[in-house]
Amino acid sequence: MPHTSRSALGADPESQLRACIETFVRESPANCLQRLDGGPIFEAPLVAYASGDDPLFRRYKEIIGPFHLTPREVLRLGAGGPAEDTSGGGVSVICWVLPIARSTRESNRTQREEPSVRWAHTRHYGEQFNDALRRHVVETLRGAGYLAVAPVISPLFKIHGEGISHPPASTWSERHVLYVAGLGTFSLSDGFITARGIAMRCGSVVTDLPLRPGTQPYAAHTANCLYLSEGTCGACIARCPAGAISAAGHDKQKCQAYTYGALLPWRERYQVDVVGCGLCQTGVPCEEEIPAKTR
Repeated sequence: MPHTSRSALGADPESQLRACIETFVRESPANCLQRLDGGPIFEAPLVAYASGDDPLFRRYKEIIGPFHLTPREVLRLGAGGPAEDTSGGGVSVICWVLPIARSTRESNRTQREEPSVRWAHTRHYGEQFNDALRRHVVETLRGAGYLAVAPVISPLFKIHGEGISHPPASTWSERHVLYVAGLGTFSLSDGFITARGIAMRCGSVVTDLPLRPGTQPYAAHTANCLYLSEGTCGACIARCPAGAISAAGHDKQKCQAYTYGALLPWRERYQVDVVGCGLCQTGVPCEEEIPAKTR
């Protein structure tokens, strides 16, 4: 694909893309609980960028699995080219956080066994909106003459390990990508604690548009979790109705068995295909912010 001038996205493409995402979140009718009261699904997003050549992406092949793709592999395979990129051009990853609306979080705090109807609708329709945002960012970049792939909604995205003894993992982990971009760190529950908290959805797009990467402000990949960084809190352990969170961490099999097993009746009751749970993301100190250290 021939490239247009970088000026197609202005002299400051980072700001242009951030504005593109913020406007879509603010104005899209899809970011509303249309089957409930029409309230927002997500609040104003956080946006950051990662270099596709950050060494962490190579390390993820050891940390997550050899199947986890690097941004260069995503871009070339997703654009119909070879996995090995010999062009030498820049590769960037656009990352965003979609904080879940306060009213939805408040409704889920009081739950003990199953999610609130607002949370279930957010999990179902919110991810549909997130997919629409992914497509919107891809179309914006391609319209400006750049290559762009949203890995999670591309044929490249696959889950490895489902139905066998070890925990499932995907070919593209958006939480791990967000960590490279400096947007947060991991928690005891396997969630991702951002400046807007752990109650969020996230997304990413890979492009060959060179973008200034964000800084990595964290000394450790668990810095924002009180339990993992200083041994306090652990509120998510008591919040989990499946007993899937303990001092040892998050048991993905237990979590999925509960979410896709015990909660099945709520799909019909709430009229959604995916219910979610989210109890460990609400009613905890990291729900809407990075909790203050106690030590």
